[in-house]
Amino acid sequence: MLRDRDLIQDRFLAVCRRMYERGLVIAREGNVSCRIGPDRILITPAGRGKAFLRAQDLVVVDRAGRQRGGRLAPSTELPMHLAVYEEQPDAEAVVHGHPPTATGFAVAGIPLADCVLPEVIATVGSVPIASY
Repeated sequence: MLRDRDLIQDRFLAVCRRMYERGLVIAREGNVSCRIGPDRILITPAGRGKAFLRAQDLVVVDRAGRQRGGRLAPSTELPMHLAVYEEQPDAEAVVHGHPPTATGFAVAGIPLADCVLPEVIATVGSVPIASY
């Protein structure tokens, strides 16, 4: 687990920018979090574009979801992030994208279950959808 706060924030923000640059998020969608201590999680703020975040925009919460740092509200997806950390104690980060193409398939009710690329099926498996 990284301990240097500036380094953590720099890497965290780089991940956010890469998500945007690679089309994994648009507008204010998606969210990122990482453990920064035994009872502290750094997470993106609610309603902010990932490509333009600054260190002062980031939020710190404890494992119960109580805000412990930052001036903005944490991502509305915080409960999902906390559930991942609870279920996977060795997880150090959660990255949640909203790729427009995958979202389009979900809205259309088309699961990504066909073997378009064997590598995807071999490494990820089929991608089911939930009701939109």
